[in-house]
Amino acid sequence: MILLIAIIVVALVFDFTNGFHDSANAIATSISTRALSPRVALLMAAVLNMVGAFVSQNVAKTVGKGIVSLPADSQTVVLAALIGAICWNLITWYLGLPSSSSHALIGGLVGATLAAVGMSGVEWGGIWHKVVLPMISSPLIGLLVAFLIMNLLLLLVFRWSPRPVNRTFRALQPLSAGAVALAHGMNDAQKTMGVIWLALITSGHLSKDAPIPTWVILVAALSISMGTYFGGWRIIRTLGTKIIHLDPIHGFAAETSAAAVIWTASVLGYPISTTQTITASIMGSGATGGLSAVKWGVAGNIIWAWILTIPAAAGVAAGAYFLIHLVS
Repeated sequence: MILLIAIIVVALVFDFTNGFHDSANAIATSISTRALSPRVALLMAAVLNMVGAFVSQNVAKTVGKGIVSLPADSQTVVLAALIGAICWNLITWYLGLPSSSSHALIGGLVGATLAAVGMSGVEWGGIWHKVVLPMISSPLIGLLVAFLIMNLLLLLVFRWSPRPVNRTFRALQPLSAGAVALAHGMNDAQKTMGVIWLALITSGHLSKDAPIPTWVILVAALSISMGTYFGGWRIIRTLGTKIIHLDPIHGFAAETSAAAVIWTASVLGYPISTTQTITASIMGSGATGGLSAVKWGVAGNIIWAWILTIPAAAGVAAGAYFLIHLVS
C-alpha cells in the first residue's frame, strides 16, 4: 500500500511537470503576439486543461493497457517509469527545449519494463501503431495544415492593411489558444490517469476491466492544471519568439492547426506529443514567409530533443528500476 501511494504521488508530480513543461503549447503564441497577458493566458489554459481532462479517457486507456503488459505486482516498474519521465522533463525544461512529456512517459514505461521482464513485456504492436506512427505523422500533419490555413488566411486578407489584420486576429487568438488548451487536457492529462490506473490494476486494487475511477480523473486534472498555471517560461520564450517572428495571424493559424490535430488524436486514443504538434504548426505558419523565416538552428535543436526523448527517458527509467531494487 505504501508503494502504491508513493506511485500516485510521483505520478501527480509528473503530471505537474507535464503541465509546467507544456504550458507553452497553448499560450506561447498568444503571449508573444500580445493577444493575451501572461497571467490571463496561463489561467485560461489551466482551466481548459482541467475541462479537457474530463472530456475523454481514450488516451488514458491506451497508456494503461496498450503500451506495456506487466504481471501483477509490478508497481516498481511504474515508479521507475515516472522517475525517468520526470528527469527528462526537468532536463529539457532547464535547456528551454519543447520536448514531449508524453513520449518521456512512454519511454519511461518501456525502459522500466525492459529492465524488469525483458522484450516480452512491451506491446511492440501498440508501440508502433499508437506511438511511433502518430509521433511521426502528427507534427507533419500539423505543419502541413498550418501551412494551408495560413495561405488561406493570406488570400482572405491580402487587400487589408496590416493594422486591421493584426487587430482582427489578435481578437481571435484567445479562441484558438483556448482550443489548444482544451485539446491538451484531452491528451496529456490522460497519460497520468493511465499510469495511476495501471498501478491500481497491478496492485490488485482494480480489476483489468474496471473503468478509471472518478477520483483519478479529478486529481490528474487538478495536478496538470496547477502545473500549467505556474508555467514553464523558458519554453514559452522558445516557442513564442525563437522559432519564427509571430504576428497574430500566424499565431491563429498555428493554434487552429494544432488544436485540430490534437483533438482528433485524443478522440482516436493516440497519445501524441502536443509539444511536437504545436511546434510543427508554428513552423508551418511561418514557412509561408519563405524557408528563411524559420530559425532552423533552433528548430534542429528541438528535433534532436524529440528524437532523444524516448530512448533517454527509457535509459533513466531502467537505471531507476535497478537502483530501486538495490536499495529495497
